[in-house]
Amino acid sequence: MSDDGGESKGRRTVSEVAEEFLLYLGAVRGMSMNTVTGYRNDLMQFVQMESIGKDRDIKTVGTEDIRMCIGTLSLLKRSPSSINRFISSVRSLFAYCRKFDYIQINPSLEIKTVKIPKRLPDFMTGAEVDALCAAPEKNELLWKTRDSALFEMLYSSGCRVGEITELRLSDLSRNLSSAVVKGKGNKDRRVYFEKDAVEALRLYMQDRKSRFPEKNVNSYESFVFLNQHGEKLTARGVRYILSRYTGAEGTNRHVSPHAFRHTFATAMISGGADVRLVQELLGHSSVSTTQRYTHVSTDRLIEMYNKAHPHGGSKDK
Repeated sequence: MSDDGGESKGRRTVSEVAEEFLLYLGAVRGMSMNTVTGYRNDLMQFVQMESIGKDRDIKTVGTEDIRMCIGTLSLLKRSPSSINRFISSVRSLFAYCRKFDYIQINPSLEIKTVKIPKRLPDFMTGAEVDALCAAPEKNELLWKTRDSALFEMLYSSGCRVGEITELRLSDLSRNLSSAVVKGKGNKDRRVYFEKDAVEALRLYMQDRKSRFPEKNVNSYESFVFLNQHGEKLTARGVRYILSRYTGAEGTNRHVSPHAFRHTFATAMISGGADVRLVQELLGHSSVSTTQRYTHVSTDRLIEMYNKAHPHGGSKDK
């Protein structure tokens, strides 16, 4: 090997090294096809950048060249998360080049990721969640009683979508007003359902029994929520159901299942519930995770104040 480290490898173009690296990820590192495709998409952007070029010697690429690429992505209005993924892929490429002595100095080490703005949790207003919970009765798009119970229970309990789909009849209390769910880290906690949710669940249970008389859907260990074939409803199924009711046929305001959880937490904090209680109900391991809802609550209060106050700026001067 020569003293300068990279010369012994000869001239390697950016395009050649990128293809070799992608092959290495799949054949040697054993990464999945989807992961390798993600790297490929980022590195093909890198290779085709005006400040780089596919025929350029990899040893001549410097830190400023990479920064120019990031600047180009910013001008193209790429999201911070997309830019950071691009940076990660480029870093990995140059780490590979340094490992195999294609370069002597890694120019990507000084490249920092861009700051991603903190996004407050998406939640619904009281009127919006009321309209969504009433949508199955009004529109009857899929399975009215099931969908009403699903929406009411998600809002009433603050459960994650995976927790509600894994709920079994044996997890429910005798009067249906509470249940034990298994949260993250396989930790059990008790969640509660208010009267509208309990009534919606009762109606659904009766409907389910009459809809599938030939199936043993009411056994102690049966899942609470079923699809229209009498099988367990999946998280993907819940997202589909919600997309139907929040699309053009329904409320026309698309939300995710997690919005019920955020709305529950925001309502509890706004209503004066102690943050430690809300932490317990949500199954958060850290109170700091729950405390973000205090900020949501404050921001919402300010927004409503500005809209309602005569000098809040909402009216034309």
